[in-house]
Amino acid sequence: MFVFQRMASSQALFSSFLLSNHPISHTLLAAGLSPAKRLVSLQRRLDPRELPGKHGLSSLRCAVATTESAQSASPSRSGSSEENPAEEEEEEKIALPTNDSSERLLRIRHTCAHVMAMAVQKLFPDAKVTIGPWIENGFYYDFDMEPLADKDLKKIKKEMDRIISKNLPLVREEVSRDEARRRIMTMNEPYKMEILESIKEEPITIYHIGNEWWDLCAGPHVESTGNINRKALELESVAGAYWRGDEKRPMLQRIYGTAWENEKQLKAYLHFKEEAKRRDHRRIGQDLDLFSIQEEAGGGLVFWHPKGAIIRHIIEDSWKKIHMEHGYDLLYTPHVARADLWKISGHLDFYKENMFDQMDIEDDLYQLRPMNCPYHILVYKRKLHSYRDFPIRVAELGTVYRYELSGSLHGLFRVRGFTQDDAHIFCLEDQIKDEIRGVLDLTEKILLQFGFDKYEVNLSTRPEKAVGEDYIWEKATSALRDALDDKGWSYQIDEGGGAFYGPKIDLKIEDALGRKWQCSTIQVDFNLPQRFDITYVDSDSEKKRPIMIHRAVLGSLERFFGVLIEHYAGDFPLWLSPIQARVLPVTDTQLEYCNKVATKLKASGIRAEVCQGERLPKLIRNSEKQKIPLMAVVGPKEVETGTVTVRSRFAGELGNMSVDDFISTIRSATENRGSF
Repeated sequence: MFVFQRMASSQALFSSFLLSNHPISHTLLAAGLSPAKRLVSLQRRLDPRELPGKHGLSSLRCAVATTESAQSASPSRSGSSEENPAEEEEEEKIALPTNDSSERLLRIRHTCAHVMAMAVQKLFPDAKVTIGPWIENGFYYDFDMEPLADKDLKKIKKEMDRIISKNLPLVREEVSRDEARRRIMTMNEPYKMEILESIKEEPITIYHIGNEWWDLCAGPHVESTGNINRKALELESVAGAYWRGDEKRPMLQRIYGTAWENEKQLKAYLHFKEEAKRRDHRRIGQDLDLFSIQEEAGGGLVFWHPKGAIIRHIIEDSWKKIHMEHGYDLLYTPHVARADLWKISGHLDFYKENMFDQMDIEDDLYQLRPMNCPYHILVYKRKLHSYRDFPIRVAELGTVYRYELSGSLHGLFRVRGFTQDDAHIFCLEDQIKDEIRGVLDLTEKILLQFGFDKYEVNLSTRPEKAVGEDYIWEKATSALRDALDDKGWSYQIDEGGGAFYGPKIDLKIEDALGRKWQCSTIQVDFNLPQRFDITYVDSDSEKKRPIMIHRAVLGSLERFFGVLIEHYAGDFPLWLSPIQARVLPVTDTQLEYCNKVATKLKASGIRAEVCQGERLPKLIRNSEKQKIPLMAVVGPKEVETGTVTVRSRFAGELGNMSVDDFISTIRSATENRGSF
């Protein structure tokens, strides 16, 4: 039944399949377009909407959320764009405000938390309230009460709507500590009492909602509940949370909600939320068989599957190559060390709650490493250094282990074992600026490979409590600032936000949804060189202490991989895809030739595989589901001519080409970090 059996080109069937199975094609067919016009029209329609860009990225940015983008490729809209291609660009775009950019929004969200707590206590009189802050996209409140179900949220939202419609005023009252204590005891609210004891300021401030409900609070709030648009408010989920984040304290019920200034903002946010859900790295990681968390082995421990491991291998190879080009020496250091090492570093004093328990080995205590820094210092200390040796740059992809509560674990974003792309620079005072600038250049070079070209940069200065002399703090901070100015990057100053051991630069990358992710950091450290007493001999033969710079670009491979998955929505660019090309036979008759093609591709360094056992349409659909960048279809004519018919996931049908041309084009696109 296949036209290939009559020696026709596989391109015809491939085009036929493409047209008959893409949702847009049905509208084009109904319009009576000829096959050739349908194909041209389809390719034109796919280009801006259906196909990713240069790096396989979605065009959606949630800094400006498009409320109708989910419907832009629907059949009902496809006809009009033929007449006016610019029409689709005229969709309404909603700029979502933040708590920082809109004080009104912050007040709305804070008030919504109080209204929700009031509603919960009206519906569940035995519920005890704790705290209810505003958060990035809304608010939450924690309650000590019986477990809630999602269906309870509807009842709570209905009660909130009733409170909002009553337009009750928010009234601020100042009372003495004794009066606050008396009122709380009367109400039998033990958590409020604990909160009161933690408040150091006087007088105590209380906010009332009408005459019906009150809570300890410093504000701010809207003037009345009527200032809240109940149609721009939604309760999202219920989760468990320990009181004060302490697993030894009671488990509370946390209700999350989102609130906005108007309905359009809520609609845009919900669209963004759906897109984020579609991109969830945990789901995509399972669908594409990239990684898993095996509960039999323990929570927060990542298993990299073959496809995920290939991507990690590519990232690591690129990372090592770039670092060596920039004058770094690579290190490999142990996963454990004597506990005394972590006493010297100070981790046992300041970081113990994030470290696993020690191991007793032959009456000596050992510790899984939470950081790589002390190891790199030990490598530095192995010999006496001269000022002529500087700068000294060492880098390691070092796996570290940190204790995290099970409730805080989250896919690849919060784990117990992860690999840091860690590096340390030992340099002289007058080398700080040049070294920081070099790190900024290296950071940009690495991040641009993955399509990240938008950054939020913060420079954090000396906090109130700090180690190190004033002059070196000033010199280091000036060096960081000058390096950023030389680079031409805009940045914000976080006064007093530096670590106690030195100033730092933090860089957040922006993904395809406009979300910011903390990845890169550059920190000057005056503490560890002193704790480990590291020195060098200067030009006067005197011992001096070098400057130490901590530096990470990706943060951790696990977390960065999770960001990449969501950034690309699993549609990895050609150079990063675990399988770059899948060779598909029309029938088993072409299987031998397909295997020869795949072998030749692999010999040229291309990640390829043959897929068989199904009819061609299903083989194509399966490849699409697995987000394979390239498909090489082989029918009788391709075998006869020594060619393949190529389909690019990012660029559509590319037609017939020789195997050598196919290989050459793939290699060129891979080397240039582009698409086929």
